[in-house]
Amino acid sequence: MEHVIDTIKARGLFDNWTDPGVYDLLKTPQTVYGGFDPSADSLQAGNLVAIMNLCHYQRAGHRVLALVGGATGLIGDPSGKTSERQLQTAETIAHNAECIKAQLERFIDFGPGEHQAVLVNNLDWLGKFSFIDYLRDVGRYFRMGTMLNKESVRARLESPNGMSFTEFCYQTMQGYDFLHLYDTYGCRIEVGGSDQWGNITAGTDLLHYQRGVSCYGVTIPLIKDSAGKKFGKSEGNAMYLDAKKTSCYQFYQFFLRSEDSVVVRYLKAFTFLPIDEIAQLEESVRTAPEKREAQRVLAEDVVRRVHGDEGLAQAQRATQALFGGSLKGLSAAELLPIFQDAPSAELPAADVVGQPVVKVAALAGLLKSQSEARRMADGGGLYLNNERVGAADILTEDRAIDGQVLVLRAGKKNQRVVKLAR
Repeated sequence: MEHVIDTIKARGLFDNWTDPGVYDLLKTPQTVYGGFDPSADSLQAGNLVAIMNLCHYQRAGHRVLALVGGATGLIGDPSGKTSERQLQTAETIAHNAECIKAQLERFIDFGPGEHQAVLVNNLDWLGKFSFIDYLRDVGRYFRMGTMLNKESVRARLESPNGMSFTEFCYQTMQGYDFLHLYDTYGCRIEVGGSDQWGNITAGTDLLHYQRGVSCYGVTIPLIKDSAGKKFGKSEGNAMYLDAKKTSCYQFYQFFLRSEDSVVVRYLKAFTFLPIDEIAQLEESVRTAPEKREAQRVLAEDVVRRVHGDEGLAQAQRATQALFGGSLKGLSAAELLPIFQDAPSAELPAADVVGQPVVKVAALAGLLKSQSEARRMADGGGLYLNNERVGAADILTEDRAIDGQVLVLRAGKKNQRVVKLAR
């Protein structure tokens, strides 16, 4: 079996390690952990990179610990942030942690077996400390000079907002997580994003001081979009794994619209497709970019992994609907994101139901007048819910999708979404 470090390097998922000795250590089965921040009730595409990374370790025969930060989430990681996070309630963080646990179980194998993963929550051990006990048992092992020299700390101290004592202590909490997982599970390796370097080394240093053992960190490069922005809430480009927050269609379209400059990187990071197969898709990007074969394979693979076969089928139906395919089987909730960029109008249902479609087209502003709409219909270019209508067609109650939405189209591209007010 290929060494896991060689695997993640080939897939662009390796950034750095705290000590090259980790390579030899990983020649035999080890316990590896990665953490997830419950600052929202859903993970997003940036987290999916970390999940896939852990999956590669598990596939290579290593034991994976997936940590949900029920305690650290109450503080908020200052890494990469220009100002202090808005603190959330304990109830909110607990709810978010449960949601994230459910999502992780879709990707990482926590079932019985030789390489069974373990799901842990750091509130279970950090929540037991009193303030004085924490200072005595943990804080005394952290050196101020080292803490102040962390890049995440220095950047904030030099900023106008500065850094609170609360945030300053965050690295000690993540460092203690590593110590606890070493004592409990024999974990000697932490994996995380490149922005976690300071927090990871806080743990390796603590283990050196308190246990006299060598433990290691392996970091993942931050995967960015074509504009150079990392995926995430703070950048405004978060693609959530929860279909209620980001629909299957939106998730599918995000990857389907990947630029040629990033699609191969995404294929390596977000899928398990063999490298030689990705190389063939990379060749298609060079020789036949107009076919967008790599983007299609990427979108299908990622959506199937995140939302299952039904989610992929729903996304594909929605995509076909955008380009004139049937709208049957799609709900109003599914349709609105599909046509979110189309002009829309809201009309009283009483002014629409029972009226000629040509009149509704004019009322909605799709066409300037009923006579223009009538000419369009006579020429075969007027559509209701992607079905051609004639000048005499009447809009009946059952033609409104879920009784709420109509999609009108004149010609190939002129669309108007009509929401019925009742």
